[in-house]
Amino acid sequence: MAPRSRQRRHKKPPSSVAPMVVTPSTVVTSVPLTLSKPDPSIDALGFFSLENNVPGLSQLILQKLNMKSYEEYKLVLDGGAAVSGFGFQCPQEMFQKMEDTFRFCAYCRALPSGLSDSKVLRQCKRCRNVYYCGPECQRSDWPAHRKVCQELRLVAVDRLMEWLQVTGAFVLPLGPWPCLAEAVQAWDTWFSMRHLQLDTTLDAVLGSHAMTILWASVRRPRPDPDVLKGSLKRLLTDAFSRPLTLGLGLRALGIDVGKIGGSTVHVVGASHVETFLTHPEDYDELGYMFPGNLGLRVIMVGTDVSAGFTQSTSTPILEPGIVQLSGHRGLYHDFWEEEVETGQTAHPDLVVAFHPGFHASPDLMEAWLPTLLLLRDYKIPTLITVYSHQELTASLQILVDLDTNITAYGANPFASLKPEQAYSNPNKQPVYCNAYYIMFLGSSCQLDRRQLEEKVDGGI
Repeated sequence: MAPRSRQRRHKKPPSSVAPMVVTPSTVVTSVPLTLSKPDPSIDALGFFSLENNVPGLSQLILQKLNMKSYEEYKLVLDGGAAVSGFGFQCPQEMFQKMEDTFRFCAYCRALPSGLSDSKVLRQCKRCRNVYYCGPECQRSDWPAHRKVCQELRLVAVDRLMEWLQVTGAFVLPLGPWPCLAEAVQAWDTWFSMRHLQLDTTLDAVLGSHAMTILWASVRRPRPDPDVLKGSLKRLLTDAFSRPLTLGLGLRALGIDVGKIGGSTVHVVGASHVETFLTHPEDYDELGYMFPGNLGLRVIMVGTDVSAGFTQSTSTPILEPGIVQLSGHRGLYHDFWEEEVETGQTAHPDLVVAFHPGFHASPDLMEAWLPTLLLLRDYKIPTLITVYSHQELTASLQILVDLDTNITAYGANPFASLKPEQAYSNPNKQPVYCNAYYIMFLGSSCQLDRRQLEEKVDGGI
C-alpha cells in the first residue's frame, strides 16, 4: 500500500521550483458534468459532454455508426467484438456518415432533424468545417468564427487524412538518429534531421492508391500537394508527440536509461487514444532518441486501454535498444498493489499521464486522487501533459494543493502540431495534444494561489 497521506502544508516555495512557461495559449473551459457511473474516464466524460452544447448530438453519432448505445460504441472503440450492423459498405459511405456527425448549426446548434423542410445545413465555404442553417446564423456567428476559420480549415483536411493511418498507407519514417539527441530540441530540428527520409515518405503517400481513393470518396476537390504534405507532417507530429514527450521527461528528470535490466515507464490513465491504433513500432523513435539504452519498457495502464492492447506486463529481460509496449486495463493504484508491489511488474523509473483531465470533473479528480498521492508519497518522477494554458493553471493548483514538489512546467517542444477541435463547440479555439507539461517529484511546500497565478501568467 502507499504510505499514509500527509496533511497539506502551507509554506514558502523552495528555490528548486523552476517554472518554464512560454507564451500563453488557448483557453479550454472545463466540462461541468457529473457521470453516474463507476470509475469515470476522460473518454466517457467527453462523449456525454456533447449533449451540453448540442442536445441530440450523441444520439446522431450513434445512429450514423449503426449503434444503439454508448456501451456498444465503447465496445468497438476498445477493440472488442464488433457490434452487429457496425461498419460501412464502401469508403464513400464511411466518409459521408462521418461528415454527417458534424452537421449541426454552429450558431443555434440545430440538428438536421430539427430544421424545417425549407432549410438545409450548409458548410462554411472557407474552412469546410462548420455548418449553418441559414445566412442569419452565419452572419451572427462570423465575429466568433472568423478568429478560427483558417485553423479549422486545417482541421477539416487532417480529419480526412487520418484515414491513411488507419489503412496503413502512411508509414512513419523510423530509423537511427544521425545526430545526438541533445541537438534535437524541437520539431524544427527533428524535421531537419529526418528531411531526406521524410521527403521520400511523403512523396510515397501522395502517390499511393489509398490517397487516390480518399479524395475520390469525399466528394470534394483534392487539395494541392503542399496542403496535403502539410497535413501529413501535422499527423506525423501527432503520432510522435507521445514517445518524444516521454523522452523529454526521461531526459529532464535525469532518468538513467543505461542501467542494467532496462528502464520502465508507466503511462497512467491511458485510453483508446494511446492504445487503439498503436503498434509496437510506433514507440521505436523513443529508442532512437536514446541510442545507448539497455531496453525501454512502456506499460499503458488505464480503465480505457483497448482490449486488443492488453497483454502481460510481467518483467521479461529487455534487449538493449528495444522498446517494449504492453497494457493493463484498470486503475493505477490497483495495478500498483497487484502488480508492482508483488514484483510481477517492474517499478517505474518514470510515470507519465497524457491529458489526465482531473481538473475537469469532481468524479475524475476523485478517481485520480489515490494515484496522485501514491506518486507523490513514493517520490516517483512524474510528467503530466495538458491541452491549454487554462488547464495548466488549474492542474498546477491541484498539484500544489496536494503538496507535490513541482520541479518544472512549461510549453512542450514536442507538442502535436495538429489542431484539435472541440467537437460540439466548433468555434472554440483549437488546442494541441501535449501542449504543456508539468513535472513533479515527491512532496514539497505549497504555493498560494496568488503566487502560482503570477508565475503562470508572467513566466520568468
